[in-house]
Amino acid sequence: MGDVIAKLRAALGEGAVLTGSDIGPKHRSDMSMTGRAMPKALIRPRDTAEISAALKICSEHGQSVVPQGGLTGLAGGANANVDDVALSLDLLNGIEELDREAATLTVLAGTPLERAQTAAADAGFLLPLDLGSRGTAQVGGNLATNAGGNRVIRYGMARAQVLGLEAVLADGTILSSLNKMLKNNAGFDLKQLFIGSEGTLGVITRVVFRLKPLPRVTSTAFCALESFEAVLALLQKAERDLGGPSAFEVMWPDFYRFVTGHKMTNSKPFQQEHPFNVLIEHQGSDAENDPTRFQSFLEAALEEGTLIDAMVAQNEKETQSFWRVREGYALDTLPAIVNFDVSLAIGRIGAFVEECRKRLAARWAGGQFFFYGHIGDSNLHITTCVDYGPDEGMHDVDELVYATVRDFNGSVSAEHGIGTLKREYLGYSRSLQEIDVMRRIKSALDPQGILNPGKVI
Repeated sequence: MGDVIAKLRAALGEGAVLTGSDIGPKHRSDMSMTGRAMPKALIRPRDTAEISAALKICSEHGQSVVPQGGLTGLAGGANANVDDVALSLDLLNGIEELDREAATLTVLAGTPLERAQTAAADAGFLLPLDLGSRGTAQVGGNLATNAGGNRVIRYGMARAQVLGLEAVLADGTILSSLNKMLKNNAGFDLKQLFIGSEGTLGVITRVVFRLKPLPRVTSTAFCALESFEAVLALLQKAERDLGGPSAFEVMWPDFYRFVTGHKMTNSKPFQQEHPFNVLIEHQGSDAENDPTRFQSFLEAALEEGTLIDAMVAQNEKETQSFWRVREGYALDTLPAIVNFDVSLAIGRIGAFVEECRKRLAARWAGGQFFFYGHIGDSNLHITTCVDYGPDEGMHDVDELVYATVRDFNGSVSAEHGIGTLKREYLGYSRSLQEIDVMRRIKSALDPQGILNPGKVI
């Protein structure tokens, strides 16, 4: 231990390499709260050159390294063990360039997402990537997990919003491709190797985001529907008549009943309970005509029988009250909850929910099960609260839910990554051949296996 720590301190400076009680407790775990150990050391490099130097030293000593961003992940992907060196990107923070002509934003990987969004907005642009943890989550971690969020249906996942990036490989090699061009087919698109690889192939240090025009008007409605078939019909109508919604959030009645009945929410759009509720948002550039177009879309859906009822937000306060229902923070007050973030073919989500609920209720008759999600981008959230029997625990809930996802040919991870918590279930969504290719890529770029060992595969 002493040799590698001494060399890191010589290369980065005493203050950039912390050990023992000098390492803050936040570096024990991401937001999954599953981390149990403090790392051997914490390094805090200030630029790409220092990350390169640190990884070169660790490679020479076979020292494992766990990259850590804002630690907002939920899959254990940034958790270090006692023999690992944690590499914090906190100091690699800042906006490097906003190119108005190319409509790009170049930022350092440790920059909080919200800071990048604000820089874009101040210049009249939209950085569409958006998460509830925007104030803490760092853009490097967003890319490493290929983050999604509420507006994927309109703008795509993180990888769809990146034109270029810079990363440092396990041996310290700096791979810089800060491309600003939408069209660039000069060989392999290497940036895609690092986006979604959860720090197992390299440490992302810079990113070039593709920006969009800042919307001039946002219209939001809370809708009531009779069936999941009606939900699908509304989604298709929105794609056709509005050119696509910017958010399409679906809530099953158990979710709506619990959340709106809790004092934390302080919002209940409909007093009567309906089989389904949908929060739909449309962003446009025509401040005069877009709200009228949105209203006409809803009126037509009511006339056709697709909707039972709809409430349009008249101001920002009402908009926030609608979103407060969908955010469902009241669920966090339940004991021993287990959250899932899965993905299925859109047309099969209704049947999946029925089957998953049936299996859960058969195993835990007194449990509470809540279903909600983005749906329009195939993403479903599940929250469970059960009383475990003897020799039962969270693993048993995981196994039941993920086995049901497998039976419906879905993905055990829609956007939170695999980390350690979903690693044993990766084979439920990927073939043996796919996992073998993942291992080959890992071996080629990190032959010693020092980058985020034990994660994903």
